[in-house]
Amino acid sequence: MKKKKFLAAIVQMKSSINKQDNLLESLKYIKEAADRQADYIFFPEFQMAFSSNTQTLDELYNTAEPLSNSKFIKRLCQYSKKYEIGIVGTFFEKNPYKTDKKVFDTAFSTDKNGKIVSVYRKLHLYDAFGFKESLKFSRGDKIPKLIKTTIGKMGLMICYDIRFPELSRILTVNGSDIIIIPSGWVHGIMKEEHWITMLKARAIENGVYVIAPNQVGNIFCGRSMIVDPLGSILTDLGDKIGVEIVEIQRERIDEVRKRLPLLKNRRTDIYNISILN
Repeated sequence: MKKKKFLAAIVQMKSSINKQDNLLESLKYIKEAADRQADYIFFPEFQMAFSSNTQTLDELYNTAEPLSNSKFIKRLCQYSKKYEIGIVGTFFEKNPYKTDKKVFDTAFSTDKNGKIVSVYRKLHLYDAFGFKESLKFSRGDKIPKLIKTTIGKMGLMICYDIRFPELSRILTVNGSDIIIIPSGWVHGIMKEEHWITMLKARAIENGVYVIAPNQVGNIFCGRSMIVDPLGSILTDLGDKIGVEIVEIQRERIDEVRKRLPLLKNRRTDIYNISILN
């Protein structure tokens, strides 16, 4: 029988350009979360290092590491195993199959034994509002493997992905009960309103929990959140740096999906019609 709830630790951090400092900060958060009995800890995008709009391709490439031989990831996995806590983290991944210096913006998950169980390379690059991530990043080309937990399955997205509801729906119809969205959401006019609105929308339309750890400071707006399947905000870290623990309940997912059966009410019999008569 599945455990009916688990404790999620959401991290809001201000990453520096020094990945060793960010690693040490991350390890501190893992220990704190484990001491508070969390089952999983969720880090934001750019956990490895802050990447500004003015950072050069060479600078980012020199920070990145290959997944197969990453000291950053290896240390996180060691702490995952040591403290028996699952991790969703992010890093800049060197692409072993390309000769250019573009890197992947990658999220990964470990189980409680420190084993990597899912890897996701950001699909939608942030080429908007004056940014051009595609100059330094390669696009991923696969939807991530779902992550099994004691209360259901989790799916991974990253930041700008939330503006494309197709991805969260695909994750949900394939079994996701929780969607994790590590982010580095840049502040700006209407940006926080967009952030809050879309996090709640992705939760409501899919009947899922949304866990969205964000960066704060530098160019980022903070407001890391956990939203329940009916759109209630369970925690909002505002501009605080640190960890919050939230109880995630399997019963809540089942209750909302029963009362608001959006997935069952979908008209999949006609969605493939491309021409309106």
